[in-house]
Amino acid sequence: MDDDPAGTPPDRPVDAPASGASPGLAQTQAPAPAPDQIYDRVLAEVGPRLRRLRQERGVTLAALSEATGISVSTLSRLESGGRRATLELLLPLAQAHQVPLDELVGAPEVGDPRIRAVPQRRGRMTVVPLTRQPGALQAFKLVIDPVAGPSEQRVHEGYEWLYVLSGRLRLLLADRDVVLRAGEAAEFDTRLPHWFGPADRTPVEVLSLFGRQGERVHVRARPRGQGD
Repeated sequence: MDDDPAGTPPDRPVDAPASGASPGLAQTQAPAPAPDQIYDRVLAEVGPRLRRLRQERGVTLAALSEATGISVSTLSRLESGGRRATLELLLPLAQAHQVPLDELVGAPEVGDPRIRAVPQRRGRMTVVPLTRQPGALQAFKLVIDPVAGPSEQRVHEGYEWLYVLSGRLRLLLADRDVVLRAGEAAEFDTRLPHWFGPADRTPVEVLSLFGRQGERVHVRARPRGQGD
């Protein structure tokens, strides 16, 4: 039993008559905790919950700092209880972990590994995040609408793996031009100029794994024009 503010012995409920008292007389009950005490208790549990959430996902403080813009020292003190949790700290953390805010300040659901995927519209593409943790590797489901033609190829840090779920995907990679059908995959260093989108007038559905570092998957992409 938790410590009782009225000092009631643990073997006697607060609302039970004291020894020798008349059962018909009202007894003084322990006062309810003040709102400040409740808030302090809730906030005290945030730090351990943040540490557990980060460690379960295998994310380092440095990676979380990069994803949230919060310094490593602040994150460390927040997890250890040396820094009081505030909304401006919890909002980017909830976004980075892709969990509801109330999961950081309340008891998280237990035994349900399902991801609450929320589709996001980005230009001609619908993006569904399939991972909750920040860090090296991220998974997405992409549904890309048809376009008149390829746009300018882009470059950025990272490595990407694509798997076509339905439709046909056209991939421009430097001077290569390939088409992938459902069930085919490709991987490439995103520091090479690249563009991808539907190969025809129908949408294409793609599973994308992207990370700054990652293991290569041995796949073969069919050059355009061979067997089309």
